[in-house]
Amino acid sequence: AILQLSNWYPDKPLIDPTCGSGTFCIEAAMIARKMAPGLRRSFAFEEWNWISDWLIQEVRTEAAKKINREIELDIMGCDIDARMVEIAKANAQVAGVTGDITFKQMRVQDLRSDKVNGVIISNPPYGERLSDDAGVTKLYAEMGQVFAPLKTWSKFILTSDEAFESKYGSPADKKRKLYNGTLKVDLYQYFGQRVKRQEVK
Repeated sequence: AILQLSNWYPDKPLIDPTCGSGTFCIEAAMIARKMAPGLRRSFAFEEWNWISDWLIQEVRTEAAKKINREIELDIMGCDIDARMVEIAKANAQVAGVTGDITFKQMRVQDLRSDKVNGVIISNPPYGERLSDDAGVTKLYAEMGQVFAPLKTWSKFILTSDEAFESKYGSPADKKRKLYNGTLKVDLYQYFGQRVKRQEVK
């Protein structure tokens, strides 16, 4: 749902600097390739004796035909935790999008890019997920400093921290209230300055 609320399209670079298990990156690759979410998994109803095997296979075949294998994607997921990076890689392999995503162990403050018109989507650790309030404040401040030079990039950051904007260092262009389960969160939206690709040398 977060991807649909963003302004990302498959022809734009996408970075999740706090990717965790890789959910946003994997979903983006699958959406771009038009891959059916359940294509590579089995379902309990397949064991029902009144569901024919040929029908299940036909549905899978039709879904596979719709996959867009021609599009080139620029998707990167980063996380400070090497274990999470390996989990994200494994999840991408299960989803069938290993070749579409670059996963790196990297701190937020080390993120740099000379590309334009990209999108950053992040669900960083926040109060309920990280007990170290000082660490959260430091992370949000680093995000604000690192993302600031990326003026043509749009940033979409999901958190329950109502003081996020002050910690980040600038007010959001738009804020949307959502729920992560029963937890109320906000999607802070910062829209990048649009630059035509031919204007960039």
